[in-house]
Amino acid sequence: MVSDAGALIAALTRTIEKESENIEKARTIFLDSLAHGGKILACGNGGSASQAQHFSGELVVRFRVNRKPIPAIALNTDSSIISACGNDFGFEEIFSKQVEALAGDKDVLFCLSTSGNSKNILKAAEKAREKGCKVVSLTGSKENMLEKASDLTIKVSSEDTARIQEISLFLIHYFAGEIEMEMAK
Repeated sequence: MVSDAGALIAALTRTIEKESENIEKARTIFLDSLAHGGKILACGNGGSASQAQHFSGELVVRFRVNRKPIPAIALNTDSSIISACGNDFGFEEIFSKQVEALAGDKDVLFCLSTSGNSKNILKAAEKAREKGCKVVSLTGSKENMLEKASDLTIKVSSEDTARIQEISLFLIHYFAGEIEMEMAK
């Protein structure tokens, strides 16, 4: 247990040191989108899917204060769309079809992927950029394909899935708090 806590603290410290500029740029991208009438679409697979859903929930409902809902949606939450698309077009298209239907040039697609190489996330990022939608990605430290398909990538300084997800949650809460504070003014 102590070694896990130590590894988490070390990875979080390295991430903040290496990625502070990108973290602040992501914050600005989210806030600019919302200030101009855009929305945040989020997606991920597995644990990253639950984090995308968690982030959207914090924005739509509330994080710390009661305020107007902030427009956000997790693309991995609609089982009918996901199963229909997976059946008719393949699992690789489950997010890109939704991006095609829902995203506009004022919006941000927030991609969460520990590997940064999930084909369905990559296709969503590519479709978002075709539509003029900004793409912010949160991945692990390994070089990955998603960073090439994104406007901005925050790379957690770890290759351990658990550490990446723990730090992703920390960053999700940071972004939710910053967005909420600004939007509640």
